[in-house]
Amino acid sequence: MKEKILEKATELFLTHGFKSVTMDDLANEMAISKKTIYTHFENKTQLVEEASSHIFWFISNGIDNICTLELNPIEELYEIKKFVMYHLKDEKSSPQYQLQKYYPKVYEDLRQKQFDVMRGCILHNVEKGMQMGIYRTNLNTDFVFRIYFSGIVSIKDKQLFPDNLFTVNGLMDDYLEYHLRGIITPEGRKILNEIINSNLE
Repeated sequence: MKEKILEKATELFLTHGFKSVTMDDLANEMAISKKTIYTHFENKTQLVEEASSHIFWFISNGIDNICTLELNPIEELYEIKKFVMYHLKDEKSSPQYQLQKYYPKVYEDLRQKQFDVMRGCILHNVEKGMQMGIYRTNLNTDFVFRIYFSGIVSIKDKQLFPDNLFTVNGLMDDYLEYHLRGIITPEGRKILNEIINSNLE
């Protein structure tokens, strides 16, 4: 039962936001009593913590699987973006923003985990791109990763990028293109333009 509660809570949090969903909402949605939920989770904060961790590891494993497909590094980043956007439901409810605002400790722990996991993935991506000649060979790989990570975090800041001016999907596309155009070679530019053109069709 604990696993079922966690899965349903995760789905609701992603759809409506961590703050917006109450324990009553979850109980009603599952047709169970709140007492049943509290048997497995001491309070909502614990549920939020476990749900965010559940999402994180699911996404991390999916990204690891994409990295084993041996795509070229530019395609790899677009596949990762598609996978994350699909499973985070385009972040319409701004779950990360709500997590940061209402559960700051959970958010900080999660951000550190994201940093550690993404670091390995992006460093490998940059090194592979340099070896293949589609990324510039004079790149400082750790700098590229940190700029990439800080950008991913910043575009989710609703004060900087309010919903009335930007869509989440549009932001992700624009940011990824911006990131790649700063590190690709002319050979890499051909691949990037092909991907962008195929996405427009």
